[in-house]
Amino acid sequence: MLYSQIAPTAKRAALRRALASAEIQRFPGAFNPLSARLIQAKGMEGVYVSGAVIAADLGLPDIGLTTLTEVATRAGQIARMTDLPVLADADTGFGEPMNVARTVQTMEDAGLCGIHIEDQVNPKRCGHLDGKQVVDLATALGRIKASVEARRDPGFLIMARTDVRGVSGLDAAADRAKALVDAGADAVFPEAMASLAEFAAIRAAVDVPILANMTEFGKSDLFTVRQLADVGVNLVIFPVSLLRLAMGIASRALDELADAGTLAACVPAMQTRADLYDLLDYESYAQFDGAVFNFRL
Repeated sequence: MLYSQIAPTAKRAALRRALASAEIQRFPGAFNPLSARLIQAKGMEGVYVSGAVIAADLGLPDIGLTTLTEVATRAGQIARMTDLPVLADADTGFGEPMNVARTVQTMEDAGLCGIHIEDQVNPKRCGHLDGKQVVDLATALGRIKASVEARRDPGFLIMARTDVRGVSGLDAAADRAKALVDAGADAVFPEAMASLAEFAAIRAAVDVPILANMTEFGKSDLFTVRQLADVGVNLVIFPVSLLRLAMGIASRALDELADAGTLAACVPAMQTRADLYDLLDYESYAQFDGAVFNFRL
């Protein structure tokens, strides 16, 4: 009932243990708090909060228009609804190193288990689009050092994302990944890898957990979880997948409504009322105070 009963510190410790295990961690992207509940119900290991999804949910492109307050608020709403660890996209940290430090503490307060900070210039753009620009090494390292120094809970995961692969190639990406780890990053997110061999190269370059981004319509093929595990990936995200599926179905349903004047043909594809009530845990609310919550299921 209501929110998760597991404290953020315990979720962070669980994430650390999971990343140190031999099992790859699956983190589908939640597009709202309810979808985070569904991710947990389906047996996934964690939840991801994509900056692109938050931007799209606001009707905005993923070009750095969202604010720290918007992202932290939505990420916190998602994190409090699941017992799973939640990793959030913090873009470039929303400013200079002092802003990055504030971002870390704000995300800690929101109940997140970790964030990733990227090395694109600000304003950034989607990591799987052409024309990206990255900051110089000193600036990238400054963001990570500020993140590490700012966190108050040592369990809070600081992940460094690098977009250098799409700008200067794989060798440069591996070199930057090593430098980011030396600066204190707990994990590395190498964006837009082109093959399993490239993931393996990053794995060989660093001794911390690495993340694979399996986003559709991007630069990477959609490798299976097993394929990624076999080359040493520790965590895989599916950042926009559930939003894309939901919007695709919604679009087709609206077409059906326009054409047929009814959504009767779409009912088999809908979540049932019973399944929704089960996911929302209506029964616990009913039992909590029958004098107030006196509805019948």
